[in-house]
Amino acid sequence: MQSVDLTNHFLIAMPAMADPFFSKTLTYICEHNEQGALGLVVNRPIDLTLKDLFDQLGISSDDEAAAGLQVMFGGPVQLDRGFVLHQPVGDWQSTMTVNQEVGLTTSLDILRAIASGNSPKQILVALGYSGWAPGQIEHELSQNAWLTVPASPTIIFELPSEERLTAAMHSLGIDFSSLSDEVGHS
Repeated sequence: MQSVDLTNHFLIAMPAMADPFFSKTLTYICEHNEQGALGLVVNRPIDLTLKDLFDQLGISSDDEAAAGLQVMFGGPVQLDRGFVLHQPVGDWQSTMTVNQEVGLTTSLDILRAIASGNSPKQILVALGYSGWAPGQIEHELSQNAWLTVPASPTIIFELPSEERLTAAMHSLGIDFSSLSDEVGHS
């Protein structure tokens, strides 16, 4: 299969996805190149708020609104590590620039800024990430495991987590319930 750059795209899990980590998920691809891919599941909240995370890290929080945000399950890799997807990119200690609008930061300085009310305009905090080896996404696409669509920051940052998958499907003009569980090629 021809190499494709899916950076700043969504992966929409097809209904037949058997992997429990990815069934019914919307994953935002932060980086995709010849070394593989890294993404975050953006529609699977876990039973943890930012306040809980701040408490675990010994960070005091002044921002009540941010403290109440749900933390997401970002994927099955490094579940003990935090990832902050944010807009704008800003200037943090450890940030990967996804595009001109969105950054992914793994350093504590961004969490401290969020706790003190100096957060980037839009944030999504996740524990763990989703990773693929070189050529793995391309292979999974050829097996009809995923649909892809260019990502929208509005879907990530402005919609409730339970509406994100449906909104990404609608951006393709597809109703998730109309998709078949059967794999095949026409």
